[in-house]
Amino acid sequence: MRSRGADLAVFEYGPPPTAENPALLLVHGYPDDHHVFDAVVEALAADRHVITYDTRNAGASRVDTGETASYRLDLLVEDLYAVLDATGAGSVHLAAHDWGSIQGWAALQDPRAEERILSYTSVSGPDLGHVRNWLASRVRTPLRWPQALEQVLRSSYVAAFQLPAVPEAAWKYVLTPRYEKRSGRSIGDNAIRGLQLYRANMLSGSTPPMGTYAGPVQVIVPLEDPFISPLLASGLKDRFPNVEVVAVDAGHWFPEDNSAEFARLLDRWIRSHPDRRTSTS
Repeated sequence: MRSRGADLAVFEYGPPPTAENPALLLVHGYPDDHHVFDAVVEALAADRHVITYDTRNAGASRVDTGETASYRLDLLVEDLYAVLDATGAGSVHLAAHDWGSIQGWAALQDPRAEERILSYTSVSGPDLGHVRNWLASRVRTPLRWPQALEQVLRSSYVAAFQLPAVPEAAWKYVLTPRYEKRSGRSIGDNAIRGLQLYRANMLSGSTPPMGTYAGPVQVIVPLEDPFISPLLASGLKDRFPNVEVVAVDAGHWFPEDNSAEFARLLDRWIRSHPDRRTSTS
């Protein structure tokens, strides 16, 4: 399907969605494609309609140009809603990991979220506006400087990804083979193609959305994630008042490495948060 200068590969599984049993949309992160959720889909699609897609220029999806601007966060949000429109899924529960989760937070702050997103589950991908506010609050308080420094160090790869040619070479010759050995699946050149996500949206001077979302939000915090401090989940209630934080003893790729547990958490969350509009009508 087409969306704002991109061809997106979309995949659907399971029975048709209904008002009583709405669909689940899963959005992958970097450097993955929709296959990172294969085991989760297998666990959930017997009883629920599940939608996945390869985000722009990942997997089987492509963009028309290689320009950095083609990867802006606002375009990623448009892609997400375009997928919902194209599949006719109506309102969905949204769950996302890593860069998919960053997109998900931004999609929550879009005016369409009130009608289209019933709930949100985020794993290892923070809201960029929250990150900015969280770091600023730590910098203003000397006793919290170590917290800010720790997260900056965890995120140091973001600066490295801004360099020309070097990260491409690192992924091609070292990191992709290592990643594929760990995950047991091929990612092709996803990592190289997806570097533009960082160049378009981080350290670029762009302003992240700073909206709110009143629906239910579940933030799953893998305690062994080397890239994101568990402390970054604090303070979310200021803009997402119905957030719940769930800590798990796992690493960054929890949705794949612990797919059965992730599927159980999603199933329990969705069943405990039916469509708030129909349940109160």
